[in-house]
Amino acid sequence: MNSSSLPLAREAADVPAVFATRFNSGSAEAVAQMYEPGAVFVSPDGTVADTPRAVARANADFLALGLPLSVRPRHTYVADEVALLIVDWEIDGTGPDGARVHLRGTATDVARRGADGHWRYVIDRPAGNDTVQRTPDEPSASPPAGAGSPRAVPSGRRIA
Repeated sequence: MNSSSLPLAREAADVPAVFATRFNSGSAEAVAQMYEPGAVFVSPDGTVADTPRAVARANADFLALGLPLSVRPRHTYVADEVALLIVDWEIDGTGPDGARVHLRGTATDVARRGADGHWRYVIDRPAGNDTVQRTPDEPSASPPAGAGSPRAVPSGRRIA
């Protein structure tokens, strides 16, 4: 699917669903278009991906699972052109290696309305203040490297 045919969010509350649609297309380009050029992706270990290339790498492990993302927004708080999004998310299915995968978390994200009227991520923190959870009875289903285990991002820095 061509990423230009996929929607962008016109309302802050639509950002999670639009992101899921783009993620579920399997297109890294479509996912990348959901971020402002200066956006950051904060991994659960505190590593910050702070360039478009590093943000794409942070998302690549999730996309490589080839499984659908489902989202359930909890809260959307909007102040002018900025929004705080609290979103429960889940990735569930059989991974490319045949292992069961069940990842879930609660994201704490910040989005901003751009000059074009579309909302994009400024800060993406998929695990909020927690770690990404995996199904306890499925120990072989490991989260992607950036989703729950330490992972160095070359341009990244750590936050406390």
